Amino acid sequence: MPDLSGLFTPDRVAIVGANDEEGSVGRALLKNLSSFDGDVIPVNPNLETVLGRECYSEIGDVPDAASIDLAVVAVPATVAVDVVRQIGHAGITDVVVITAGFSETGGEGEQREQELIDVAEEYDLNLVGPNCIGIISTPSGLNATFVRGEPPVGSISFISQSGAFIAAVLGWAAQHGVGFKDIVSLGNEAVLDEIDFIEQWSDDPDTDVILAYLEDIGDGQRFIETARDVTRETPIVVIKSSRTEAGAEAAASHTGSIAGSEDAYEAGLHQAGVLRAMNIEEVFDYGQVLAGQPLLEDDDIAVVTNGGGPGVLTTDAVSDSRLTIAEFGDDVGAELADVLPGEADVANPLDIIGDADIDRFRESLDIVLGDESVAGAIVLCVPTETLEFDDLADAIGDLQGRHEKPVVTCLMGGEEADRAANTLEPYGIPNYFDPVRAVSSLEVLAKYRDVTEREYESPEAFDIEKERAREILLQAAERDVDHLGVEVMELLDTYGIPIPASDLAESASEAESIAEEIGGPVAMKIVSPDILHKSDIGGVEVDVPIEAVRGTYQTLRERAIDHDPDATVLGVQVQEFVDPDESTETIVGVKRDPQFGHLVMFGLGGIFVQIFEDTAFRVAPVSEREAREMTEEIQAAPMLQGARGRTPADVDGVVETIQRISQLVTDFPAITELDINPLVVSPEGVHAIDLRLTVDRETLPVETARETDG
Repeated sequence: MPDLSGLFTPDRVAIVGANDEEGSVGRALLKNLSSFDGDVIPVNPNLETVLGRECYSEIGDVPDAASIDLAVVAVPATVAVDVVRQIGHAGITDVVVITAGFSETGGEGEQREQELIDVAEEYDLNLVGPNCIGIISTPSGLNATFVRGEPPVGSISFISQSGAFIAAVLGWAAQHGVGFKDIVSLGNEAVLDEIDFIEQWSDDPDTDVILAYLEDIGDGQRFIETARDVTRETPIVVIKSSRTEAGAEAAASHTGSIAGSEDAYEAGLHQAGVLRAMNIEEVFDYGQVLAGQPLLEDDDIAVVTNGGGPGVLTTDAVSDSRLTIAEFGDDVGAELADVLPGEADVANPLDIIGDADIDRFRESLDIVLGDESVAGAIVLCVPTETLEFDDLADAIGDLQGRHEKPVVTCLMGGEEADRAANTLEPYGIPNYFDPVRAVSSLEVLAKYRDVTEREYESPEAFDIEKERAREILLQAAERDVDHLGVEVMELLDTYGIPIPASDLAESASEAESIAEEIGGPVAMKIVSPDILHKSDIGGVEVDVPIEAVRGTYQTLRERAIDHDPDATVLGVQVQEFVDPDESTETIVGVKRDPQFGHLVMFGLGGIFVQIFEDTAFRVAPVSEREAREMTEEIQAAPMLQGARGRTPADVDGVVETIQRISQLVTDFPAITELDINPLVVSPEGVHAIDLRLTVDRETLPVETARETDG
């Protein structure tokens, strides 16, 4: 892990490309650094002075150049790489490249960025950018950006893959009192990325919360591993753009057509313990409350209000969240009755009546926060002539500190409410006009509590037959196909997943012999790499008696040829028939995501998988706890758990199957898509009835290819 502290605590900063031309980036950088505590050194070969400061022709001309802590580069792209090379040669480690014209422009720009990366590796540079707006660190007054606005000092550190997003936020943050410690515009992330800064801030005692605006995550697995460690102590809140996949082509498998990159991000962020914000308002609401308030010890909260309507709105919002309205104890009710008018109802939500003065508010809130059944509170107040918002804000702040329980407020009004919000700011208590935002902010304190209490476990390593599995996968390479089906059901057996007895028949007589060996009725399925969805063309028959096997074989082949005369038909799979009584058809699937790797899916299966899309996702490798969560998250979970008198299904078998499939695709990254559909679950166990997978033959293990060649 690189030490990036020098980026935020420099004593000497050089601006390469500094100038005094009105409206230029070089001038804006110097102006923004006017309040910086240390030395600022302009570098420009065409100027002797810039804004009254002595200017040097190049970085090597600066006296004691090696003692420069940070170099900010704002020169034309055509010379930027040479300038960074000079910076590295001078012994300077920390560099911010503002300059655009790199990989974001394609072609020549991509080549230029690779040269920049090579220089950074040669000199071991901590390089931010290129194509960024710079960095800010408020404790030292460092504002090495070219945008307008100075954020207040705070304990939130913020990274963004969009410089424009930072530019838009700075003025808003100052207006709303949102304080920051460090802010980084990542730009093209040629060297340093979001993971590097998350690691850096995890050890920063002055960073209480990490916020991130992300458009993409280059290495999803590394992100999960890093963030999982960090979020145990420091909350991370992410707002992720590009959530839709308009125009994406449907994949070959059910899983491929359902699972998108958004599912991978959602699963990956969850597994990493990252809190997801869905809009700009949420990301800063969450950041403020996490930085300013303690966590909820449980989900039971109180609502204290002087207005019935806002109290009802808040109660509705609580009902829509995971939070619950706490039940006051009998002694609390008696205490409240002593301080409230007779017409007041001492239940929660607590309406202390519209004529409440500051004393009634203070006494009521003191009693409520002292109740052991109350983990936190929302205080709502509409303007009246009986109290001043500023006095109420001070009282709320004092009581929150005394009881050490989280409190958020909805002091509804105009300028008076804004002044009260400023009064609440030193107490770390956020104020909202909308009760829904207040509830959402308290809820995130419960969500992060879950993160801190989560015990991470390593995925189980099952005893499997890996070499045999490798040989089966080689069939794809040997047959020069990418798609495999029930003809490789044995692959599941090598990883301990129960499958019915079956075999591939290449003639009607062979089909009959296989059926007789299995005994009893059978299921029969056409096998063709050109026909992926067999049931759609009538390529599957179930509960076939032995005497009908020959005729069914011919019928299935005819249906396949009628559907596609050019299709390659390998034969018909004859399989032990699994009685569907007291069973549920589920699906376990996998799709390889370019950022996160293999994404494992579980849900309701059979023909309903794409109709209901009742699914849950996790990024492989999947632990036992994560697999069990998947079975509990789907809406059809009660069907497995024994709803309405049904005998509970073998959920443990499902959980183990998910883990074994996770191990399979982790062992063989060449599997790009996989469906077990259906995975039939009954009280007696699980059976994989059908299999479909896609492999990338070019990435099959090298040792496998060597074995084949031999």
